[in-house]
Amino acid sequence: MPLASALRGAVGRMYADSERLNLENMRAQMALLADPHDVVDLGCGDGRATQELTAGLNGARVRAVEGSAASRQAAAARGLEVLAGDLEHALPFGDGSIDLVVSNQVIEHLADTDAFLAEIHRVLRPGGLAVVSTENMASWHNVGALVLGFQPFSASNYSNRRYPLGNPFGLHAGEEATVADGMLHRRIFTTRALRELFVAHGFTVADVRGSGYHPFPPGLGRLDPAHAHFITVAARKP
Repeated sequence: MPLASALRGAVGRMYADSERLNLENMRAQMALLADPHDVVDLGCGDGRATQELTAGLNGARVRAVEGSAASRQAAAARGLEVLAGDLEHALPFGDGSIDLVVSNQVIEHLADTDAFLAEIHRVLRPGGLAVVSTENMASWHNVGALVLGFQPFSASNYSNRRYPLGNPFGLHAGEEATVADGMLHRRIFTTRALRELFVAHGFTVADVRGSGYHPFPPGLGRLDPAHAHFITVAARKP
């Protein structure tokens, strides 16, 4: 139907604008650490976002850790130094050897988020910075879905047999889409919960930002991170 197609197009553009603002938020938070020498992206995917995030870090050694062989190959083809690794187990770096860790839209795919944060804390040097972004369970569009009795949008890809699950307004509703095991969402945080997770692992939270405010203009998420679509926490290791 033309109306349904137009609505999905508008939603797709709104999502893309929110992602763009989210990367801008991450870059602004990365700038809280001056002149990092060793930078790691945890879960780099095909490397496109890694290159965008680290483009201004002249002189820094940028490495990435990725579990998918296909994604590692794609990222390596872009010239990135990519290491194989399971983000729920030990990272391939020494204690206190990394200045800056970034991770974009990855933590929601992990079951053992304590192991993830503990390893970030271990590999960061004292004073090092972690910048982690994820979806927000308390975003207004997730809250609205719950009010209507639907699965929150951010929790509608819990099955690799049906996507979206429990939400007829999901971006891919009616397309009989599936989600690969590694792309399933496992833990979705609120802004407060993500902050508290960092504090529980010995970090000091330096900054919290948001982007996306569906169905309103994406920039409003910066004014209200508690209800934004994407949230980004910057935290220091003391």
